[in-house]
Amino acid sequence: MKVAVYGKQFQKEVTPFVLELFQELEKAQMEILVYGPFYDFLSQQTNLNILLNTFNTYEDLKKDIGLFISVGGDGTILDATTLIRDSGIPIIGVNTGRLGFLADIAKDEIPKTIKQLVHKKFSIDQRTLLKLETKEPIFGDLNFALNEVTISRKDTTSMITITTYINDKYLNSYWADGLIISTPTGSTGYSLSCGGPIVMPGSDNFIITPIAPHNLNVRPLVISDKHEVKVKVEGRANQFLVALDSRIQTIDAGIELTIKKEDFKINMVETDTQDFASTLRNKLLWGLDKRN
Repeated sequence: MKVAVYGKQFQKEVTPFVLELFQELEKAQMEILVYGPFYDFLSQQTNLNILLNTFNTYEDLKKDIGLFISVGGDGTILDATTLIRDSGIPIIGVNTGRLGFLADIAKDEIPKTIKQLVHKKFSIDQRTLLKLETKEPIFGDLNFALNEVTISRKDTTSMITITTYINDKYLNSYWADGLIISTPTGSTGYSLSCGGPIVMPGSDNFIITPIAPHNLNVRPLVISDKHEVKVKVEGRANQFLVALDSRIQTIDAGIELTIKKEDFKINMVETDTQDFASTLRNKLLWGLDKRN
C-alpha cells in the first residue's frame, strides 16, 4: 500500500518520532511518499538514511494512495485537506501539537497504530465539509472548509452587522465581532470557544455561532446541513475578513456569501482504540476528579 506523509516544520524533539513513523511504515512494507517541503525540512534536521519519493500537489495524490498520514496538530490536518480534496483518501493524524481533536494519535502510539492499520483494525468516519460560494471565486477551487467558515471584522474595533438568511428566509442581523458557521468537526474548535455546542460527527448539522454578540439573548443555533445559509455584512469599515479554516481573504462589504454542504466528504481513520467520545474525555478532561 502507498502511504502519503504530510507535515510542516516542528521542534527538534519531535524528530525521533517522525523517524520512528518511517521505520514502522517500512517494517509494514508500505511504500512511502513524503510531502516535498516536509521532506526538505527533514533532510536539514536529520540524516534520514532512506530515499523517499515525494508529492507536492493534489494531482500527485491520484496515484493509488491508500492512506494519508498527517504529522502535526489539527491545523496540519486542516491544511492537508487542501491536498486531499475529493480524492477520498483516508487520513489519520499523529499529534505532535497541543490539544489534537483531529490529530488524536499520540506520538508514543505510533508502532501500535501502524499495526492496527496493517491488520485493518480501524473504521472510516466521514466528515462533512462546508462550501462557500460567492459571485467571484474568492478562494478559487479551495472554497471548502472542514471546520468552519468565519466572517469577522477588519481594521476596526467597531462591531459589524451580519444579516443572515436560512433557505432565503430571514433569520437575524447579528451585531457582533463576527459569525461562525461550523461543521460538527469544527464544533470543538473556534465555535466551542465562543460558546457553541459540541456536536457529534455524523449528526447532519451545522452550527451558527456569533462572536461576542452585543445582544446577550442571541445564542448559537444548530441547523440541518441540508439548509443553505446566506449572509451579507455591513459596518463602518469597507472590508471584512472571511476565513475557511486557516485560509483568510479580505472581501468588500455588501458581497453576498452562500454557505452550504460540500458535495464530497473527508474520510477520517478511527482505530479500535480511538473514537470521538474517548477524545472528548481525554482532551476536555471530562470526568476527571482532581481529588484523586
